[in-house]
Amino acid sequence: MSMATTTDTQSPALHVADSHDLIRVHGARENNLKDVSVEIPKRRLTVFTGVSGSGKSSLVFDTIAAESQRLINETYSAFVQGFMPTLARPEVDVLDGLTTAITVDQQRMGSDPRSTVGTATDANAMLRILFSRLGKPHIGPPGAYSFNVASVSASGGITVDRGTDKTKTEKVTFSRTGGMCTHCEGRGTVSDIDLTQLYDDSKSLSEDPFTIPTYTGGGWVVRVITESGFFDPDKPIREYTKKERHDFLYREPTKVKINGVNLTYEGLIPKIQKTFLSKDRESMQPHIRAFVDRAVTFTECPECDGTRLSELARSSRIGKVNIADACVMEIRDLAEWIRGLEEPSVAPLLTALQHTLDSFVEIGLGYLSLDRPSGTLSGGEAQRVKMIRHLGSSLTDVTYVFDEPTIGLHPHDIQRMNDLLLRLRDKGNTVLVVEHKPETIAIADHVVDLGPGAGTAGGTVCFEGTLEGLRASDTVTGRHLDDRASVKETVRKPTGTLEIRGATANNLQNVDVDIPLGVLTVVTGVAGSGKSSLIHGSIPAREGVVSVDQTAIRGSRRSNPATYTGLLEPIRKAFAKANGVKPALFSANSEGACPTCNGAGVVYTDLGMMAGVSTTCEECEGKRFEASVLEHHLGGRDISEVLAMSVTEAEEFFGAGEARTPAAHKILGHLADVGLGYLTLGQPLTTLSGGERQRLKLATHMGDKGGIYVLDEPTTGLHLADVEQLLGLLDRLVDTGKSVIVIEHHQAVMAHADWIIDLGPGAGHDGGRIVFEGTPADLVAARSTLTGEHLATYVGA
Repeated sequence: MSMATTTDTQSPALHVADSHDLIRVHGARENNLKDVSVEIPKRRLTVFTGVSGSGKSSLVFDTIAAESQRLINETYSAFVQGFMPTLARPEVDVLDGLTTAITVDQQRMGSDPRSTVGTATDANAMLRILFSRLGKPHIGPPGAYSFNVASVSASGGITVDRGTDKTKTEKVTFSRTGGMCTHCEGRGTVSDIDLTQLYDDSKSLSEDPFTIPTYTGGGWVVRVITESGFFDPDKPIREYTKKERHDFLYREPTKVKINGVNLTYEGLIPKIQKTFLSKDRESMQPHIRAFVDRAVTFTECPECDGTRLSELARSSRIGKVNIADACVMEIRDLAEWIRGLEEPSVAPLLTALQHTLDSFVEIGLGYLSLDRPSGTLSGGEAQRVKMIRHLGSSLTDVTYVFDEPTIGLHPHDIQRMNDLLLRLRDKGNTVLVVEHKPETIAIADHVVDLGPGAGTAGGTVCFEGTLEGLRASDTVTGRHLDDRASVKETVRKPTGTLEIRGATANNLQNVDVDIPLGVLTVVTGVAGSGKSSLIHGSIPAREGVVSVDQTAIRGSRRSNPATYTGLLEPIRKAFAKANGVKPALFSANSEGACPTCNGAGVVYTDLGMMAGVSTTCEECEGKRFEASVLEHHLGGRDISEVLAMSVTEAEEFFGAGEARTPAAHKILGHLADVGLGYLTLGQPLTTLSGGERQRLKLATHMGDKGGIYVLDEPTTGLHLADVEQLLGLLDRLVDTGKSVIVIEHHQAVMAHADWIIDLGPGAGHDGGRIVFEGTPADLVAARSTLTGEHLATYVGA
């Protein structure tokens, strides 16, 4: 056997295939990007920085990741593409060197009542198979342990065709065992409707007794009830007989004829359940949501004790543990239990399940349980849950795109997240991260800084290079990278206290705490220590409490800051008054809409299986209004020109002169106060970042009469330079006599607080206790908790 020998001792020349080591972007113009051109190294960790609204997400998500996804979709057959979302090509001249992009974003997970952490990560599916193999007594296949599968049985005759005109009827019985609790239909909670919130029983139907939204006197909903023939319209509801009361509240759908029209009458309770309770609470309009909160209480299902599972599913056990017990355990405890099972017949399944559960622990989510509803996860937790599928992936040379992965993480947990990002990179992947935290920017191989400002003042690349280069550069990020807040010398004195006694929500361990009022209070602690449970669970949503949380703003591409904040109402009235016409003319969703594009400003062309195309409407040139409306002016501007203004411009415009409108000027002042002066009034809500949406919510509540403001991580999505402005806003709120309670991990906010409440010491069952109460200076001096240590390091104590 001969061996080939090499005489050339020099290293071989670079193979041409290895020369494609850059992702090249030329001429990107998505949203506010101004012909951006960058070169991003592959198989490295690149962090994108810049102030909120500078164009980071437009470049990373809407250009690079979107084009990669679109090209992958094009590899599928036309039939498969018909079932997928159609993606238009991003506004960019050249995109070269792309690899498959996997996007891990901050979008909240679906808040369907049946969606849990276990169902979202497939851990439940594996657990169900495990119990169907090892559970004693054996009750059936995996579906018998699922709270999404109902038990069904049926019998009847089927006709079997034997050929040559012979048919035979055979009797068939069919049954399927499911694990769903029949009482709550797998939801774990049952709703109880307060009848006093639905109608005034001293009135008759003809006296308009209903207090339900949309149930107005002359409407069809009420007419069907009044004219159904089942009730005397002049008889007070409280005098109904037992049958009339049952028909009024619970009658099954029944066909009735009113004025010659066939309609369906249904009892009030099932109708309300279908109309209001089948929808996701967050997608409801504010007045509907207020009604549901007022009229409906959700209590734990008495049949299944909130486990969602039938008694049969709970009777099957492995050792002493049934599937409900397994799902309610903290994931780190469940991982230990699985590790103790030694059963060769299901070894591959145990290995896969073990790996998934260990990934939860590794990523800092060991304190969750599999039965935790996915809609209750914070944005940061949801993003980390989505990461779990990728941690053990065998794929390499993939581009992973992260949107602020440190959101919701205590400084103690950020190091763990950094290690995970570096592990993904070291497997040969390209990792792109949009981030504001200096701790994550510090581990970057390459930094791209966008800016210099936000909105139209941004959209250009200010810096590309190393971390040292960024520090030395004269960019906003470079100048603020080493900013450190100092602990307050003097703190405000509280004007009173808000007492919380015996709080036991989720992992809280009978917590008693006095929250000082009239000051800035910061509640902190590691992720999962019980901060949100304490504040959102124990401070009642009573009169005077304004809660601004991180739930997403629901809105279509027709929604914009002007419609969301109620700003458009006074503007329309001002235009109508100045021109002597109806306010409805100045709405792109009403009479003033361009007839060609129906007020959308663009015309969408569906090209079937190919990506749809949106083109600017030729009739209105993207202005959204018909030409006759644009002839009406206020202060020399038409309505489309006003919607194209930034908040700062509009504040000046409506503040003085002919266009002076105090109601509009006040709302614009609130938007400017929360740092959104760069947003244009007509910018679609769908284009706003997570941080911008939360600050938009805060602006809408600034005028509320509330005395207590509860904010949930308001620094989310904020650049280092903007945190200072936020602290100024919080100070102004407190100085006007408000009490501000902030759940926060950012050390600058902690240092600025008057009072700190620290929960811990750990997460899940290791947390849920108060480990410190006092001033930031006392916390730094004591260094008795994880938060104290990190805050002391931050302020250089």
